[in-house]
Amino acid sequence: MSNRRHRSGTGRYWDQFLRSPVWHARRARWFRTEHRRRGTLACAGCGRAATESELELHHLSYRGVTQVGGVWRAFEAHRDLTAMHPWCHGMIHRIIDRDRGLSHHRTRRDATTAAIRILQSKLARGEGVAG
Repeated sequence: MSNRRHRSGTGRYWDQFLRSPVWHARRARWFRTEHRRRGTLACAGCGRAATESELELHHLSYRGVTQVGGVWRAFEAHRDLTAMHPWCHGMIHRIIDRDRGLSHHRTRRDATTAAIRILQSKLARGEGVAG
């Protein structure tokens, strides 16, 4: 199993699930819950405060994402999603894609956690901050 981002070849997920009303409802529910729990929203990558419209959700696990009879289901656990600015989200995927240990030998959750630490370290040193 690979943690790499596969835009081509998994078109159903990208073209169908992420554009489906099911995903948009799940996304809205995640943000409502997070707002109630924390009061504010922040990017898991850079830690900066943000609004819902400024953030994307990254899957730490795809358990709960299924397609049954052509209908998508979005039953991800709250802890299986984390909010990130689009730039940070893209950087997390690039870090995972470029590191064989992260892309092939860890769970998606562990790979993401390690990639977030790498990104935060780079940002703290002022590296790679150009969009």
